Amino acid sequence: MSDQHYDIIVAGAGMSGSLAAAAAARAGLNVLLLDKNNPDEVGKKTNWGWVCGDAVASTHLDFVKSKISINFSKPELNLKVDGVIAYSPDMESKFLFDGEGYVLDRPEFERKIRDYSVKCGAHYMPHFDVEGPIIENNYVVGVFGKDKAMQHMEYRAKVVVDALGVATTLRRRLPENPYIDRVVDVDDLESTGRFIYDCDVEGEDLRYYDPKNALIHLNQLVSPGGYGWVFPKEGKGRVNIGIGVQKSSIEIRNKKLGKNDNLHSLMDEYVKSNPILKNPKLFDKDKNGKGYWSVAVRRNLECLVFNGYIGAGDSMAMPNPISAGGIGPALVAGVLAGEYAAKAVHANDMSINGLWGYNTAFNEAYGKKMAGMEVFRTYLQSLNNEVINYGMKNFLSTNEAIDLCYGRTPDLSLASKFKMVLKGASNISAFANLVYAVKQMKRLNEMYANYPKTMEAYLPWRAQVAKEIEDVKERFKPNPI
Repeated sequence: MSDQHYDIIVAGAGMSGSLAAAAAARAGLNVLLLDKNNPDEVGKKTNWGWVCGDAVASTHLDFVKSKISINFSKPELNLKVDGVIAYSPDMESKFLFDGEGYVLDRPEFERKIRDYSVKCGAHYMPHFDVEGPIIENNYVVGVFGKDKAMQHMEYRAKVVVDALGVATTLRRRLPENPYIDRVVDVDDLESTGRFIYDCDVEGEDLRYYDPKNALIHLNQLVSPGGYGWVFPKEGKGRVNIGIGVQKSSIEIRNKKLGKNDNLHSLMDEYVKSNPILKNPKLFDKDKNGKGYWSVAVRRNLECLVFNGYIGAGDSMAMPNPISAGGIGPALVAGVLAGEYAAKAVHANDMSINGLWGYNTAFNEAYGKKMAGMEVFRTYLQSLNNEVINYGMKNFLSTNEAIDLCYGRTPDLSLASKFKMVLKGASNISAFANLVYAVKQMKRLNEMYANYPKTMEAYLPWRAQVAKEIEDVKERFKPNPI
């Protein structure tokens, strides 16, 4: 046992956790940063490593720098890319999915921000497995878990920041409450697998390997309910390559095709099918060459705070619902979580109400577009390859597609596009559904633009958000084949 008290405890020294610790320590507070891993493997998600596509937009790095004055360079910024390009299943259409950014050396990046948090004054404790929150009078007042010697230990604080990731033991063990979901629905999770490979590059086809752009491949046969990706890394032929799949979609696909594929078999087939990248050899620096993990692809949890508690990153389902990219929102949320936890401690108000400013700050910085993007993701999962091919050629202009990928809502109407979608009843139906999806995106964007300023206004607002999302899910069922 321990009687040590801190102003703030940050559970998990991944991206959001280390940045939260740095921001809070810079505010002059006594901060404890806990992580289950050894120091060289800080922030590692699982025994498989730091399972991630490793791509992040430059704008998110700029946000962190502007807030806490940290500078990033090599080796943690492994390779600069011009953007992210999404290809249709037939590889004949493409859209720009995201702008300029970097592919990271993830372990180096994690170590960099952990070291920065310590430089700012945080107390870093590795080899500590957080098992749950300490609850008193409906407040989170600390955490308990096991140290390196497997001894039961408790540490107390005025605010606990939950940065434990998608499998968090803190959010799931909060008291029952109407503010924070303790469980994420399985259909809002995608299973992902990725390798880091050194490959021989045979020929040139930028649809399959582009040294200047990160590639996304939409294909419901190969990655049902998700997508495949080929992200270049420094060194010709070195790539982060992987797929994400939705459980319901892969089950439907297997049943209709009489197959028994799983994430592993589909992953292997995706790598083998690439006509440009040959003879893949695992690049296993930091034992991070191969891994499998789960990622949330829904809107972030509507409320991110409880009495004495703030959540950030994957622990609050923050990855982008369309791209499943979690690095950007984790960076933004980590800095804001540390900032608003410190404000609550300075004001001596650690209640939900005292922490509420974090909700509105994250919503403004990132979260306000997430529910609309969840609608578009749900719509995409209801389309088969034939409709996706036709739709990417005929439904949207390049600018309209970019707007949707960023959570914005272009003006679409069946009348304005009628000649383009006339070919086939399924295409007319799919476009009519797209018009409906865009209207729902606009509706949710308007609701999130008016995110509740107080906890009293939150519950009716949240109920309306849930209804809008449920209406979309009732209309758009997974249909990969």
